[in-house]
Amino acid sequence: MKVTIADILAARARIADHVFATPCPESTALSELCGATIFCKLEYLQRTGSFKERGAANALLQLGADRRRRGVIAASAGNHALALAFHGQRLGIPVTVVMPRFAPLIKQARCRRYHAEIVLLGEDFAAAKAHADELAAERGLTYVHGYDDPAIIAGQGVIGLEIAEQVPDADAVIVPIGGGGLIAGIGLALEHALPNAELIGVEPDHAAKYTAALAAGHCVVVPPQPTLADGLAIARVGENAFDIAKTCVDRVVTVDEQSLALAIVRLMEMEKSVVEGAGAAPLAALISGQLPHLAGKRVVLALCGGNIDLAILSRLIETALVADGRLTRFSAVISDRPGGLARLATVLADAGASIKEIAHDRAFAGPDVTAVRVVCTVETRDHAHAEELFARLAACGIRHAR
Repeated sequence: MKVTIADILAARARIADHVFATPCPESTALSELCGATIFCKLEYLQRTGSFKERGAANALLQLGADRRRRGVIAASAGNHALALAFHGQRLGIPVTVVMPRFAPLIKQARCRRYHAEIVLLGEDFAAAKAHADELAAERGLTYVHGYDDPAIIAGQGVIGLEIAEQVPDADAVIVPIGGGGLIAGIGLALEHALPNAELIGVEPDHAAKYTAALAAGHCVVVPPQPTLADGLAIARVGENAFDIAKTCVDRVVTVDEQSLALAIVRLMEMEKSVVEGAGAAPLAALISGQLPHLAGKRVVLALCGGNIDLAILSRLIETALVADGRLTRFSAVISDRPGGLARLATVLADAGASIKEIAHDRAFAGPDVTAVRVVCTVETRDHAHAEELFARLAACGIRHAR
């Protein structure tokens, strides 16, 4: 079934009383960082924390009475499951979600809170999808595909209509690519409402299935590697989504894990926004330096979700601080006599570095029993400050290694 702008306009009217029309404010801090005028489409403000609510509501609201009574089913490890469960509860439609066993416990718990039936099966999405298809046939349930169902694509396209109204002179819109439904819907809407804006897709280099599909000319399977943008870790883009996106997406870039980590932390620091890896991908594309032609332009970032796993957040922050040169680790050989550690601490203090942790290593310090190896973790301002610190250590005769 082909999706048209008429479907997106109908979806907008259909879901108007069910889904929040999110703001798209200008960010002064991000504009200064990126050298462009940056606007952020705040889809993470939806009640379940992602854009998925738009498509889910649109699909559920179009079901006939018999299908509503029987209920719907989907395979999902995250945001699509939450969106279906939430709006299914509101509309009185039973929802079953098949999740891979690795699905985050917090998302399982939230889906159950919305009274969805959760089935845990398989080690990956493909296994969960196969079982969901079996259950749909056995129980007479309607399967709602998370990114390739025409109703889902049309619902997500409403975001594009809102962007066109909120930033009518935008030069570019940057959108994450997972299964492709989001960028396909937004692309259709922008062709109608903001045709002069460049549409740029971004995906993690650990899950570059859209880039591979473009190269092959058709959808191909690219098994994803672990990525901070877990919401984009799809092995294959949807057929419907790809057919639409390839006609309206102007450019696609891939980003590495370091850029994703930095983007998440930049949004926390500068916008006070906790955004998941998939949501931070548009900013990652900018700060990775791959889009220099956007300097001075008006750019919209689709921050599509905020359901980050809190269990990994602290580790992610530290990873970003290391990449940013704000957390530095090195080893040094110092005297094991009184005053040796104090001398090292003085050099660090004079350099303006803040000691986070010091660990002594006597067993592997070498044959000199008067010396000890210490492993230091220190806080620095940036990479240049870290280099200044290492220069001071060398000038003071303190042997060190990074």
